[in-house]
Amino acid sequence: MKQSAVAAIVSVFFFSFLTAQEEIQTTVVPKKIYTTNRLASETAPKIDGILDDKSWDIVEWGTDFIEQNPDENTPPLHQSKFKLTYDSKFIYVGIRCFDKEPEKIEKRLSRRDGFQGDRITVIFDSYHDKRTAFSFTITAAGVKGDEFVSQNGDNWDESWNPIWYVATNTDTEGWTAELKIPFSQLKFGKAKEQIWGFQLSRLIFREQERSVWQRIPVDAPGFISEFGELHGLIDIEPQKQLEIQPFTVLQYDTFPTEAGNPFRDGDDFKLNGGLDAKIGITNDLTLDLTVNPDFGQVDADPGAIALDGFQLFFPEQRPFFVENKNIFDFRFANRQDNVFYSRRIGRSPQGSANVLSGEFVDQPTNSTILGAAKFSGKTKNGWSLGLLESVTGEMFAEVDNNGERRKELVEPLTNYLVVRAQKDFNERNSFIGGIFTATNRNLEGLDFLRKAAYTGGLDFQHNWKDRQYYIEGNIVASHVTGSEEAIERTQRELTHLFQRVDADHVEVDPTRTSLTGTGGRFEGGKQGGGNWRYNAGIIWRSPELELNDVGFLRQADQINQFAEVRWQTLKPTKSFRNISVGAEQTSSYDFQGNYNRIQWEMQTNLNWINNWFTEVGVGHKPRIFTNTFLRGGPRWRFSDENFVFAFAGTDNTKRFRTVIGHVYSAARQNNFSFRRYVLRFQYQPFNAMNISINNSLENNPNRTQYVTETSFDGIPRYITANIKQKTFSSTIRINYSINPNLSIQYYGQPFISRGRYKEFNFVNNSIAEDLNERVTLYNDNQIQFDPISNRYVIDEDTDGLTDYTISNPDFSFVQFRSNLVMRWEYIPGSEIFLVWSQGVTGFGDPSDTLLGSLDNEILGQKPENTFLLKATYRFVL
Repeated sequence: MKQSAVAAIVSVFFFSFLTAQEEIQTTVVPKKIYTTNRLASETAPKIDGILDDKSWDIVEWGTDFIEQNPDENTPPLHQSKFKLTYDSKFIYVGIRCFDKEPEKIEKRLSRRDGFQGDRITVIFDSYHDKRTAFSFTITAAGVKGDEFVSQNGDNWDESWNPIWYVATNTDTEGWTAELKIPFSQLKFGKAKEQIWGFQLSRLIFREQERSVWQRIPVDAPGFISEFGELHGLIDIEPQKQLEIQPFTVLQYDTFPTEAGNPFRDGDDFKLNGGLDAKIGITNDLTLDLTVNPDFGQVDADPGAIALDGFQLFFPEQRPFFVENKNIFDFRFANRQDNVFYSRRIGRSPQGSANVLSGEFVDQPTNSTILGAAKFSGKTKNGWSLGLLESVTGEMFAEVDNNGERRKELVEPLTNYLVVRAQKDFNERNSFIGGIFTATNRNLEGLDFLRKAAYTGGLDFQHNWKDRQYYIEGNIVASHVTGSEEAIERTQRELTHLFQRVDADHVEVDPTRTSLTGTGGRFEGGKQGGGNWRYNAGIIWRSPELELNDVGFLRQADQINQFAEVRWQTLKPTKSFRNISVGAEQTSSYDFQGNYNRIQWEMQTNLNWINNWFTEVGVGHKPRIFTNTFLRGGPRWRFSDENFVFAFAGTDNTKRFRTVIGHVYSAARQNNFSFRRYVLRFQYQPFNAMNISINNSLENNPNRTQYVTETSFDGIPRYITANIKQKTFSSTIRINYSINPNLSIQYYGQPFISRGRYKEFNFVNNSIAEDLNERVTLYNDNQIQFDPISNRYVIDEDTDGLTDYTISNPDFSFVQFRSNLVMRWEYIPGSEIFLVWSQGVTGFGDPSDTLLGSLDNEILGQKPENTFLLKATYRFVL
């Protein structure tokens, strides 16, 4: 632990030193104010994109936009102006975007939230908390985009889909837009006169020039906190939202038949229905309900394979859980570790049926969400509140034995609870918050699962000196309970590995029925003002910390220290629009005091004057130890590693653009290496169509890839081998937009990963610096391959008798997934989806090439198909 204390002191000194040394010349920008007037209800403008209604005459134009990017605080290429008025139910915004070359205005069609082409964004900080806002974007082609903005502009949530109305028009002066936004879609408190934060931002796509109404300096410490103000909203009443959205789903599945298997007879038909509702308890707080939700129209997860044994993190895509997710977010350590990971709700069943020879099983792929309710929002006085309650039902696998059926429980009835609160204070420069989660299972015999899991956490942030400096932190505590079997299983999981043979601070206790752990993060730094940014901090996860019932935790028993400094330009040069250069140092320890890792990295991001970009980075890892590599065996050392990466891309305003990149790392003594090649294309042949292809090829040889653990004369033997692993994936997306409300989208991804093993060896001294002392290679007299059993037979002491055998670890995993979706928003908020999903998953011949596996296991196989029709209707009351 001595090294971890030193690292913490270094981080604090680093932060304090830089804070003391730098004198900041703060750019003072006067706040603009736009004052609106109220309409008589009978004089509301017609939303047709043409600013010829008399109703616009009651307010003045807001103008004098200023360039934000690339050359901040200079006149934009073309000016813009706007008017804003309102009545008892709606806000109306009229916008004129001047353009001396209207024929060059980019009017690219896309799905909602596509953000393609010329566009302008209207943003309301209606709470006036200087941290959150509601964003409404309209493109010159009439495509809507809407986002809920949080974290002072660091987080933009595209899943927020309010009901609002818009129209655009192009003429000889440029283009115009009219917006009609219901007050019911915004959140604000009661007041005689509302004062909101307010901003407009315009992008001239062909120039990649962004201009804003309220100037935001390049070195500003935030985004929303720098807005101007909207005045004149007199006697508007907060609107309580009430929306009900029933849906119906018809689904037809086809799949290859399997001889004798009654569950795989070739096809299946399902009729399903459910209900989503949104009820405004107040204008600030909303209750969302869902009954039997269906998520059939979302994209499939990308293909992936993890040889290190850790669980894979996939982002949430289901609409109910995505909306307002920022309120429930509690990332306490890094980008993935989170107290609440909504994909645990409705997860794949964790149990499996006991199947005898000759029996067939129908295993459910996901747990049914019987119902879920979510109460969330933010009040005018700075409270962010969230309450989520969800119940998933018992799931049974159905087993067929020559026509006789039985059901076996594979997932219990489970209740999930998440409570979140946060309070702003100190003139919105600080907040403090907390979270509590609970998972309770009705096990009924599934005693290998934890019965209950509880987590509590506190977080805070404080900003000062015009938000240029900050400190923030959080702390988490977890408590899980269950049978002795469940808790012993938890202790032995890869996340914890209490059975490690060289660990003095943890050990497996088979009599325990609970575990309690902590984790957290403390960080401070400079986030605005001048050319420099820096931060430093520490993260910890105690050995008994367990979050994976309704959260996400990759590995416990870690203490991490980090420090980063970055320099950026404030003005473009003759060659570059902007430049950013950064350096980062990280180190890692465990709770036994082992110094496991240190890493140094530098990277540069260049945006060239022609709008091309280049990103280059180099790094060095002089010390790499891991507690998890041998899956419960002793601590393992990898040889020192150096890495470099470089990416370059062409101008993203062009119809055809591409990105090419390469990542390369290599360890001393050729311990391992990694090469990744990336080639991305995007082509827009005409405004209504966009085609993108993202190709990735990885080559990852490793002389000491973990294979298995066995025993030799009662002594554990940890077997590794030289693996030659190659992985290829290609993600293809084709979007065709017939109009802003009717689109067709195709998504397809072939994924192939192949691994071939040779030069098997066993661990001799797992922490030796010399690779040749770390492992001992089997000679030809010690190891033979038996093709009949597909196993390696090992006679380690060469006495003519088999000492142990290991399975052939060669693999070839092949997967293809695709979605073809037609989406029609026939009236605002109501949609029809037509979906065709197709998939092939299997294991190929490892001796095949990657192209051979593509041909044999994807193109040569009969796929599974799902045809789905989903219709929703959104009642707004």
